[in-house]
Amino acid sequence: MGTGHPSRRRRSPRCVAACVSVALAVAPASADPPASAPPALTRTGLPYLPEDGRGAPPALVTAIRARREGGRLLNLDRVLLQSPPLAEGWNSLFGAIRGKLALPARLRELAILSVGALNRAGYEWGQHEPPFLAAGGTREQLAALRSPEAALVDAAHFDEAERATLALTYEMTRSVQVSPGTLRRVRALLPDRQVVELIGTVAGYNMVSRFVEATGVEMER
Repeated sequence: MGTGHPSRRRRSPRCVAACVSVALAVAPASADPPASAPPALTRTGLPYLPEDGRGAPPALVTAIRARREGGRLLNLDRVLLQSPPLAEGWNSLFGAIRGKLALPARLRELAILSVGALNRAGYEWGQHEPPFLAAGGTREQLAALRSPEAALVDAAHFDEAERATLALTYEMTRSVQVSPGTLRRVRALLPDRQVVELIGTVAGYNMVSRFVEATGVEMER
């Protein structure tokens, strides 16, 4: 009795495995590119634009880089650039606050850190520790600012101009309305231009803290 045609004989498992290995070895590579990695996301799941700013208007990216240390986009920028009109207005406003005001940098950064502490905005606080120290602030003051209410009357770490700044910041952030006494106190120490600039700084950085907390922006590596 015949054993049938040789091509119809059942192949052994060893033979099948060997044939598959050979086929895989000689098969051409797929022409399809690998799937791209998902975009990096904020803590609340919003996507960051790439670190090189791809997808945003190049002139706007260049303008933002021009005021960033080392020309690097911050994570905040990479979220804002999802909306170029918002990013453009933001860059103009905070470029003025950070670089064009007559308000002393030490008081500006003190107010910003106080807003960050009051609103528990870690990103805002982390970004402004270095400029506060560069403007003449101390690490002892940083530690004291962690307790915003106590800092208001802390004459050991803050002079009268600093305490008046903290009082204005506290009332604007917690109550929105500023008491007449606090405004008189600030005006007795600063010219009106700087009073307006201080109020604008506190208002602006309350917006920053609310934005970074709602979007979930995290500190850069």
